[in-house]
Amino acid sequence: MPKVKTKRAAAKRFKLTGTGKLKRNKAYKRHILTKKSAKTKRNLRKPTMTDEGNVKNMKKLTPYL
Repeated sequence: MPKVKTKRAAAKRFKLTGTGKLKRNKAYKRHILTKKSAKTKRNLRKPTMTDEGNVKNMKKLTPYL
């Protein structure tokens, strides 16, 4: 059986934590920042965990993470 290829776009966006959860960065921090409050922009800096509904699909995309 052939090797499974990793989707490189997903591998660049997700990191695996020690407990096996997927860590990701938040969206909406690239442009149109003038209308966002300082509090909103500050909270967008912090990484967060991928929600449980998407973890199964993300792990299929990155089998060797």
